[in-house]
Amino acid sequence: MDLSRTIALILGGGRGSRLFPLTKIRAKPAVPLAAKYRLIDIPISNCINSGLNRAYVLTQFLSESLHRHLRQTYFFDHFSGGFVELLAAQETVNVGSDWYQGTADAVRKNLIHLEEDWIEHVLILSGDQLYRMDFRDMMRTHIESGAAATIAGIPVSRKDASALGIMQVDDEGRVKGFVEKPQTEEELATVRMDPAWIDARGIPSQGRDCLASMGLYIFNKDVMVDLLRNSDHQDFGKEVFPSAINSHKVQVHLFDGYWEDIGTIRAFYEANLSLASKSPPFDLRDRTAPIYSRPRYLPPTIMDNTTVRNSLIADGCLIGNNVTIENSVIGLRSAIGDNVTIKDTVMMGADYIEKPGSIPAGVVPIGIGENSLISGTILDKNCRIGKNVRIENTNGIEHQGEDEALQIRDGIPIVIKNAQIDDGFSL
Repeated sequence: MDLSRTIALILGGGRGSRLFPLTKIRAKPAVPLAAKYRLIDIPISNCINSGLNRAYVLTQFLSESLHRHLRQTYFFDHFSGGFVELLAAQETVNVGSDWYQGTADAVRKNLIHLEEDWIEHVLILSGDQLYRMDFRDMMRTHIESGAAATIAGIPVSRKDASALGIMQVDDEGRVKGFVEKPQTEEELATVRMDPAWIDARGIPSQGRDCLASMGLYIFNKDVMVDLLRNSDHQDFGKEVFPSAINSHKVQVHLFDGYWEDIGTIRAFYEANLSLASKSPPFDLRDRTAPIYSRPRYLPPTIMDNTTVRNSLIADGCLIGNNVTIENSVIGLRSAIGDNVTIKDTVMMGADYIEKPGSIPAGVVPIGIGENSLISGTILDKNCRIGKNVRIENTNGIEHQGEDEALQIRDGIPIVIKNAQIDDGFSL
């Protein structure tokens, strides 16, 4: 299936408040993932692996690091016509100076970039999901069904339905109903699917009788432009998509692979740790559909008498003597001192390797100091953890701190980017 007349629009999201404090100084798609990637690498890699090399990333908050990553990572030769470009909110003659008011409003304010005659279809993607999909399969569903819009849907159980948008489709796969995050049995009853319908399409229902929206759409360009210009809808999932159901043919594209919406601290934490397991639900080593990221020329990691179990270790790390790392993710350029124990932790690493002798007096070196214990924690980039530090939420605190170096969200301690934790600190 040819995607040469398709443009991808990747929605970077708003302030990313549910991922705060990881989004305190960066856009949500720029949050590091799995030791060496960023969230934005997932949708872009899916596009490239699907033969689609033209994409815009729409964002407005703290986009500098995201812009730098895109510029340093995704560049194509002069003959392919490929590009990945960031479209941040800006003042223009036609749309004024307002910030994006939602995902649909962000696309509406950038319709000028879709006026090229070669664009026939628009692929709308989220910038904060972890999955692997060949969009050519989804386009095939779209073309063969003759739909004006197609949405990716995944079977889920009733207990998971309350956090998702749930669709009802007819026997031909046309979407006929939609309920956003149904909370009652009465609401679920209006969109519940017969598991036999799912089974008949080659996907084992396994007790799942709901179809959840994955937030991935293909629109005929003219249809999408018409829907946006003739309404003031601000959100694709909550407004544009339900409106399209009533006025156009909207087809579902069934998907049953791994899919995780990394919209909260807990989801981000658990998704990262799942990638470090012996049999991860999402295989980063899949040669047929690799995940791309910025090429770096880092030295191999050095480990001295280190015990590592079920963990990811990135390049450029220096790990000391008698260190134990269990069920953790260790990011680029991480420095770990002697006699350190790290368990169930996401350590994002550092933006640079600190030169010995360049650290001012009173400043803790980047990394984790000797004799420290870090458990169940997220360490953002460039953290300076002193010696004899213990970070472990043994009291089960759910939420704590707003501007401190160490905060707790969803029960997970987080040391924010560039923060320092002094020697002897204990949580």
